[in-house]
Formats: sequence, C-alpha cells, structure tokens
Amino acid sequence: MVLITAVRDYINRMLQDISGMKVLILDSQTVSIVSVVYSQSELLQKEVFLVEFVDSISMSKEPMSHLKAVYFLRPTADNIHLLRRQLASPRFGEYHLFFSNMLKDTQLHNLADSDEHEVVQQVQEFYADFVAADAYHFTLNIASNYMYMLPAVVDPSGLQCFCDRVVDGLAAIFLALKRRPVIRYSRTSDVAKRIAQEALKLMYQQESGLFDFRRSEVSPLLLIVDRRDDPVTSLLNQWTYQAMVHELIGIKDNKVDLRNIGKSSKDQQEEVVLSSEQDAFFKANMYDNFGDIGMNIKKMVDDFQQIAKSNQNIQTIEDMAKFVDNYPEYRKMHGNVSKHVTLVTEMSRIVEERKLMLVSQTEQDLACNGGQGAAFEAVTNLLNNENVSDVDRLRLVMLYALRYEKESPVQLMQLFNKLASQSPKYKPGLVQFLLKQAGADRRTGDLYGNRDLLNYALNMARGLKGVENVYTQHQPLLTQTMESIIKGRLRDIDYPYIGNHYQQARPQDVVIFIVGGTTYEEARVVSLQNSTNTGIRFILGGSAILNSKRFLKDLEEAQRVARTSSNVI
Repeated sequence: MVLITAVRDYINRMLQDISGMKVLILDSQTVSIVSVVYSQSELLQKEVFLVEFVDSISMSKEPMSHLKAVYFLRPTADNIHLLRRQLASPRFGEYHLFFSNMLKDTQLHNLADSDEHEVVQQVQEFYADFVAADAYHFTLNIASNYMYMLPAVVDPSGLQCFCDRVVDGLAAIFLALKRRPVIRYSRTSDVAKRIAQEALKLMYQQESGLFDFRRSEVSPLLLIVDRRDDPVTSLLNQWTYQAMVHELIGIKDNKVDLRNIGKSSKDQQEEVVLSSEQDAFFKANMYDNFGDIGMNIKKMVDDFQQIAKSNQNIQTIEDMAKFVDNYPEYRKMHGNVSKHVTLVTEMSRIVEERKLMLVSQTEQDLACNGGQGAAFEAVTNLLNNENVSDVDRLRLVMLYALRYEKESPVQLMQLFNKLASQSPKYKPGLVQFLLKQAGADRRTGDLYGNRDLLNYALNMARGLKGVENVYTQHQPLLTQTMESIIKGRLRDIDYPYIGNHYQQARPQDVVIFIVGGTTYEEARVVSLQNSTNTGIRFILGGSAILNSKRFLKDLEEAQRVARTSSNVI
C-alpha cells in the first residue's frame, strides 16, 4: 500500500457515494492533503463545483441549498467551533462531515447538539492526516518546525502542540496501513523519546481497540529519529532533479512557484505541478543527476519538435482541431516541455551566479572525506571569494564545524571570525548554536563513519573505488540506518524499544519518522532502496520537507526563542 493510493482511496470514498453538485470545504492543512493527490479536473469529474476554506465560508450568508457540502477537516477545536456556527444557520442542503483523524466523544456530542436543523447526513473519520508527497514519503507541514530544537521548559505548550501533531500524523499513517507498530527512538533525543512514549500510550492504551487489527504477521517498525543526528544532509547543495529544484527554487505541496523566476514568458504559468503521479517525464527523471537531466530534456524537446514538424500542413482551424484530436498528448507535452526547460534554465543560472559547482565540491569533501588541513584551506579560499554568497559561506563554515569541532578549535575560531567580518548579516553564534544542537556529543549514530571500524573500512573502500560523480558522493545517515535494519543490526543501545513490545522477527514495513523534517535526498535513497526488493518496504516521514534555507530559518528561530527565554540552553 503506497501513501498516495491510501489518501486517494479515502477521498474517492468521500465523494463517490454523494450524488449531485457538491462543495468541498477544507482547512489550511487538509487542502494540502487533497491537492497533492487529486487534481482539480478529477474533483470536477466527481461533481465538485466549488472548493472553499472553512474559515472563509463563515463570512458568507448566501444560501446554496442546491449544493451538498462535503467537509474534510482536521478535528481541531477551532474547526469544530467554526462547524458548529455553520450548522446553527445552514446554507447548504446537506452536510457530510469527514475528519482526518480521531474525534473526541465531546466533539461529537457538541456537533450533534448544533445540528438542530438535522442537515448532517454522516460523520466519519478517514485517516488521511498527512501530506503524501510521494509514494513512500510524507510530511506533516508543521509551521513551527523549529520547536523540536527547544528544551521543554522554554515553551511547554508550543512543544506539546508540536508533539501532538506528530503523534496524530503517525496514528493516521498506521490506521491507514491497518497495523500497530513496535516503536523505537533515537536515544539522545528527548523530543523523539517523548513522541515515542505518547504514540505508545495512544496506540496500546487510550485507543487500543482501534489499533487492534488482529493480524498475525510481524508488527511493522516505527523508528523515530531526530534531524540533529544528521544535520549535514539538510545543509548540502543538491544535484539530483527533485532535490535540486527544492534547494534552489522551492517546492511546496508538489508545486513550484515560478513568479520570481528570471525572464518568464507572458504565457508561462505562475505555478507548476511537479508530481511523479501526474508527470511521466518527472517520474522517470526525478532522481537523476543534473547533467543527465539536461540531456533528457534536450531529447524531449527534439521529440516534440519532430511531432510538431510532421504536421506543418496545418492550414485551417479545422486542420488544427484535427491535429489536437489526433495528438491529445500534444497540449500536455507542450506544457511539460516548457515547464522542465524553465526549471532547468533557472537552476543553471543560479548555479553559475552562486558558483555552486565550486562551492559544492568543497561541501562534498567536508561531508565525505577526511583531511582537516586541506578542508580549512578550501573553506578559507571560498570565504575570501567575493562571488560566493553569504548563505553559502555560512553553510561551508557549519559543515566544517560539524566535522572538525574536536580536531581544530583554533582554526574553527578563525573561520568564525572571518565569517562574522565578511557576512555580518548572520547573527553571531549561529554556528555555535548548531554545534550545541547537533554537535558530536548530541548525535546518535555514526554520521561520518569514523566511530565504527567496519564503517571506517567501508568508507575507505568507497573512496578507493572512485566516485561516479563528485557532486553526489554524499550518502545520508538514513542509508546506514536502513542497511542496519535490513541486516537486523540496528543497535538497541542507540535506538531503544519503548514499552515491552519488541521485534520478534524482521519487519516487512518500516516507517522512519524524522522529527525536524526530511529532505528529498533522503526520500530518494528510500525510493531506490525500495526498488531493490529486499523484502522490507520503507516509508519516510517528517514534520516538514527541508532545504538548507528552511533548516537555517528553523535554526535561527530556535536561537531567537532560546535567547529571549530566561532559560539559557
């Protein structure tokens, strides 16, 4: 069962049994859940003629009794309050209420009390409380994502809200999978342990009946880890297509905003969809490296021109209509070609402008190879290079600091001072704050493959074999974690079980949730791992989908909140 299929099935079930003209009413989070798996044309086919937000629909008083209202909302206190007000003076002929997660009994009673006009036809829970970005990758789009970096004393209610949302999302994933997991967490992370404890309590005590699917197979594994165990992956420049678009331009809910892009033509769309479900070219190329993408797009343009050229005898509107009838793919292909050409052209411009090939080579060396002296020299040279942007200088110093914090404190101070003088816009202490958050003493796992002799030997072997592409040699810590799970070697001391539920045998399904957010580089290694058919299917989830800009923004926000709090971290 893949995530997209699960959410689509829920939405189909919501819409197909309600005949006639419908209005679909969503909240700010369920709109993302629906939009990544369902296109507007598909909604129209299901007779949905209007899509509204639950808070804005409260403003209007115009009766629309010919429409049937289908609500799909998160079961939050705010949403229940809005819904009660709308039921008190109903505008629509029928009300069908669907919630993305478990309703409390009190919420259900409150809704029943408000339905004096008896317009509510049904109330159901459909467990689609996550955004299915790809088949094996989901996000919870948590706005206050920086919360995971703060100790509980700084903002207890904020951290509780963050943890509640994560537990809700994980509960929905396993209710959609119809399984109850065995739970493990990253030993050094307080927030991962807290989420593991709360998930255990929900699944094995509070809602034990709901999660009791009476299945005989081995329980799936839920592994809750912390972004700070591998801060490197979220700081690196990316060179594979999907990850690179997010790093350099930005992807939100599988859409890319083109409004800020260079010389866009008048007929160019403001926003384009990048979805492996809806775009065959993207599906085939999303994990390929940048060089190959350029070649493949050129081939697509050439193919397109061949089709267009073979129809040069279009003289009249009738001929054109005939052509479009004969080639229904023509319009689709035209939109597709221009979309990918625009994206690759813009990324090429940014790579050249920010000298990213130069910067990235040093980043990859810092992430993958030893040699502190050469690394210090390379970073110093780039800090002195006026073509290198402030944000790239900051990332280079962070990557150096993470790798060599113990080995060269004097040279590290020199880099801090140089960064402060050349990029004064960065608040002093941000690199030091990163080390407090994600330094060697705080991490679980062997990030640089140098604690464990076997990992050390493997890294040496990889280095000697030569690397196919210097820009994509980095492997996220997640790769090691998945290898350990496949071999049954994930250490209990690093990733303890919670509760008295243990893995009896190798699991067939593993959900790895990264508190603090995932990256598309990690989604890629999960997808490639799943294609090798080892008998284990991995699903990756996180509180947000990061690029380096978002990771740094979260870090700055956590630092600001920690400073203004009287409790010094």
